[in-house]
Amino acid sequence: MNTTDQIPTAPPVVLSLSGHDPTGGAGIQADIEAIAAQGCHATSVITCTTAQDTHRVHAVMPSDPDSFRAQLRVLHADIPPAAVKIGLIPSLGIAAAIRDYLHDLTTSAGTAAAPAIVIDPVLRSGGGDPLVTDALRRYLTAELLPLATLCTPNRHEARQLAGTDDLDAAAARLLEHGCGAVLITGADEASGNLLSNRLHRPGDAPRDDFWPRFDGSFHGSGCTLAAACAARLALGEPLPK
Repeated sequence: MNTTDQIPTAPPVVLSLSGHDPTGGAGIQADIEAIAAQGCHATSVITCTTAQDTHRVHAVMPSDPDSFRAQLRVLHADIPPAAVKIGLIPSLGIAAAIRDYLHDLTTSAGTAAAPAIVIDPVLRSGGGDPLVTDALRRYLTAELLPLATLCTPNRHEARQLAGTDDLDAAAARLLEHGCGAVLITGADEASGNLLSNRLHRPGDAPRDDFWPRFDGSFHGSGCTLAAACAARLALGEPLPK
């Protein structure tokens, strides 16, 4: 080999822990497409399968927690991620497996930078069907959000997680739980030509970003946003950017 030849650098790895949407609009497939579009390599472990169409989720079938843990263990030993994106968590067993994995990630990092963790707290489907129990929602807030670099709830989810209708107060409560940053997205309640997303970080004033709002409703937009954020963090970009 010519000494001037450059060996290609492997792209950062982003691990997606999400459900499977047979329509291809959301979940694992949306994550993989968004991660690849940012120039990263996606790995994945499926939290659940679903029976759904383009209108609603008819049933959610959680993965077996022991099988889920085994997949994580083998995958991590071979291809450790630079970032982790977490989507639909269908059961307390899967939630506990994810918590244990994230704890291991942060403690095993040592002096190196720990992988970025982005949680998209999926509480209901785009059609309005509830996807988690109250107990699972409380577990997510108490056990998983404190481990997150970034949480990306929409407005409904932020209110549900924090137990208040005031969105700024909701973000403050989630930050008090230990979440590194909270991006409250506005697409679920947007009207007119613009939507706004508000970023909350400890010690900083909230920052609003405004984006053109497309006509219609788009299945999987929250998955895509969170996965893209995880990929950009894996590439080393600072969170506000």
